[in-house]
Amino acid sequence: MSIESTSSPYHEEVVPFFAGDGRELNLIHVHGDQEATRGPVVLVHGAGVRANIFRAPVRKTVVDALIEDGYDVWLENWRASIDVAPSEWTLDQAAVHDHPAAIRAVVRATGHDTVKAIVHCQGSTSFAMAAAAGLLPQVDVIITNAVSLHPVVPHAAELKLKYAVPPVSRLIPYLDPQWSFGAPTLTAKALTLLVRAFHHECDNLVCRWSSFTYGVGFPVLWRHENLNPATHAWLENEFAKVPFTFFLQMKECVRAGHLLPVEHHPALPDDVAEREPQTDARWVFFAGAENRCFLPESQRRTFEHFERFRPGYHALHVVPEYGHLDMFMGQDASRDVFPLILAELDKPV
Repeated sequence: MSIESTSSPYHEEVVPFFAGDGRELNLIHVHGDQEATRGPVVLVHGAGVRANIFRAPVRKTVVDALIEDGYDVWLENWRASIDVAPSEWTLDQAAVHDHPAAIRAVVRATGHDTVKAIVHCQGSTSFAMAAAAGLLPQVDVIITNAVSLHPVVPHAAELKLKYAVPPVSRLIPYLDPQWSFGAPTLTAKALTLLVRAFHHECDNLVCRWSSFTYGVGFPVLWRHENLNPATHAWLENEFAKVPFTFFLQMKECVRAGHLLPVEHHPALPDDVAEREPQTDARWVFFAGAENRCFLPESQRRTFEHFERFRPGYHALHVVPEYGHLDMFMGQDASRDVFPLILAELDKPV
């Protein structure tokens, strides 16, 4: 079943699918009038946002660039999306249940045997776990932004994960930047007062709340100078609940220096980030040089890990003057970032 949408200059269909554990998720299929010549590409968002995060109000989005280059674009809303029912998810659940089911759905719908992927942040970590475990054999190119198998955060953020996350997680199950518009509990109200007291970097409280949620910085997820005013206002509606189950898992991953499964699924080995990756995909690692959420060292470490097993096959790009999400939302990303992505996608596999 598909649901037509008219909110885009392209043709859009919302294509529901079921994750491996029965959770209802969906893909947004975006395509132009001309038949795609380069096959399907799946875009996977990060935590507490949604597929729409790739379509900020900028001159040209990454979706525009992909369609113009001949790709058939599919945007995955996995269980971390604010467009599906909230849950206390882990990276393991997404890796085992969500991404393999999404890729199978695209293969069925398009008739293509292979799919390319552009994955960001926790969409990237969970997708990387799935691919490294051999759960995504249909994916032949993976463009990953910000972090993959080796999360490295600033020291202050590491301390926050270690000392602040456990006690707060015993009080509330989620953090939610939408508390900017009305905090429902005393704890939520207290945290909003904390954000107001310590974050003065702009007048957008959701922007400030997102920095509080995802790390330590002013701001954390982008460089303000890379966002146009329309995008800075638009993001107020693009951030919502993130469960502490995720933050507690990331605390352990940062401590270990690599991703750690926490639910012991048979399909996801405990050493998935340390063993030889069970995938033939070519990986291209992107990082903003000014990323304050996950340091560029995160991507360097995973790139070096993959290079040990297949030297010269993969690639790494550290983009100057960019941070975390402005790699996609930046007003000049179509000039500075997207050509690099397209060049890597277009290379023969």
